Amino acid sequence: MTTFEACYLSLHQSGELADRASIARQHERACDLCGRYCRVDRSERHGGCRTGTKAWVASYGPHHGEEQPLSGWRGSGTIFFTWCNLRCQYCQNSDISQGSAGREVESDELAAIMLTLQESGCHNINFVSPSHVVAEILEALDIAVNHGLRIPLVYNTGGFDSLEALTLLDGVIDIYMPDMKYADRLVARRLSKIGNYPEVNRAAIREMHRQVGDLILDSRGIAQRGLLVRHLVLPEGLAGTEETVRFLAEEISTNTYLNLMDQYRPCYKAHKYPPLNRRLTSDEYREAIKMAEDAGLTRLDERRRAIYLRW
Repeated sequence: MTTFEACYLSLHQSGELADRASIARQHERACDLCGRYCRVDRSERHGGCRTGTKAWVASYGPHHGEEQPLSGWRGSGTIFFTWCNLRCQYCQNSDISQGSAGREVESDELAAIMLTLQESGCHNINFVSPSHVVAEILEALDIAVNHGLRIPLVYNTGGFDSLEALTLLDGVIDIYMPDMKYADRLVARRLSKIGNYPEVNRAAIREMHRQVGDLILDSRGIAQRGLLVRHLVLPEGLAGTEETVRFLAEEISTNTYLNLMDQYRPCYKAHKYPPLNRRLTSDEYREAIKMAEDAGLTRLDERRRAIYLRW
């Protein structure tokens, strides 16, 4: 990195990173490390995330399809964790989130994966669906830093994160990249089987922004620190785009980096949930862009905006 030092380095030097990992392990004895608050002892049985005390990794490698500030020209070093604390009925990665793709890894192996991605030149380490493996990540991170890990960490989450977990990640995560999936409880319950998603999600977004602020890029346009929000626009306004962009503008920052995603397509069980049995239309996406602009948001993902301007 040319401008910023990764957040976690000073915590490691002081010994606090190891302490955080130990505390997170204690939380797993009555787990409150995601928005489900299952309170189960994960050493004895699984909660809603279907994960015990070891992380499952489905795949890892440089990813060139993330937002440009993350992918850059060398890729974002993604680690896809198996399972998820949500049950999205239209998930495009259902083999990973709802199935058992991948395998369990020990903490030292997860640390080695991080180091491999750094050695391959990736701009960052990108934890995909990490909410249910916070303790495992912290434990592996402490090992990885001992062996030279230095690049920024991206917390790429479905947005159903507990404040308890985020407190443990304060000063550890450089870039938070949460989804904001829904603004309506009934829609969240129907489509992801989580009724309290909107309030848990908004509390998490507030805390993430408090920790890292607006997204900061270096002179090359690569993200170094801050908040990047994803919002997948769904057919017939099911995602609550207008409420979501208003929340970001009024309660977070008009300078929030927002990726309004237009790539919805019917997957998994979407055919059972009309209108999710069809793709998003160009008019629906254009309307979402206008909502964001009217709300006062000034940093929309440029690739999406370019598509809009060509229509």
